[in-house]
Amino acid sequence: MRALGRWAAGSAILLLAAGALIGWGVLNARTDPVVRETAVQLADWPAGAAPIKVALLGDIHIGNIVMDAERLGRIADQVDAAKPDLIVLAGDYVVGQDASGIEGRAAKLTTPLARLRAPLGVVAVLGNHDYWTDARRVRAALAAAGIAVLDNQATQRGPIMVAGIGDAFSGHDRIEATLAAPRHGPVVVLTHSPDLAPRLPPGAPLVLAAHTHCGQIVLPWLGPLPGRSPHEHGKRLYDPRYRCGVIHDPGRTVIVTAGVGSGTAPIRFGAPPDVWLVTLEPAA
Repeated sequence: MRALGRWAAGSAILLLAAGALIGWGVLNARTDPVVRETAVQLADWPAGAAPIKVALLGDIHIGNIVMDAERLGRIADQVDAAKPDLIVLAGDYVVGQDASGIEGRAAKLTTPLARLRAPLGVVAVLGNHDYWTDARRVRAALAAAGIAVLDNQATQRGPIMVAGIGDAFSGHDRIEATLAAPRHGPVVVLTHSPDLAPRLPPGAPLVLAAHTHCGQIVLPWLGPLPGRSPHEHGKRLYDPRYRCGVIHDPGRTVIVTAGVGSGTAPIRFGAPPDVWLVTLEPAA
């Protein structure tokens, strides 16, 4: 009996510790996004055009305890307060891997995202979770918020052309068709999964992406936990080279945001939510 009592006490302590750890992870995931800043110089900048500031955010994943409409509204206000010239959204607006409950989740996006304001507008692409659930409903919710949704399409925004390439992880990317659009000034690729960067042709000097959550759970000494997708038969979620932050490839810069929400597991460790403010300016 004494041994049984010790086992029960030990089990209770482990359960309490696990609960505390999960609670800590949820609090980490709900913190205000870190605002990160960088500048990128681009060739082919139109003569006389001023630099612009672009706000990049992604992986909203509305629908779990980490992200609701109220928190998303606060994040939208935080982005607006930075006074960007252009706001770009890099996909994965909802949680889920099928269409179950998607109508309600997608509907919660419109009101908070409609608070985003920028002189050159708000531009978005879809992510793998959006395609897995119901891309049509997600696209409609974003459009109702006044957001231009690019699905392998390009749009001129001030001195740059934003090429919105579909998510490569779920097989919706159409690189050649998107980059064939006429342009004025440098090309900025907006996409969800950064792994397509090595497949881009010359002439696409900047990629803005999300998808990786910067590892989401990054442990001391061990680094990020291996990321695999059960929905894609254990496929690796991302190339570790493009896990997080600013990556310099030959002739190209890739910027990967940690996102502001979380995926199926509503916790974060060592990879806080973030938003990037990227100043684009002419090359010297």
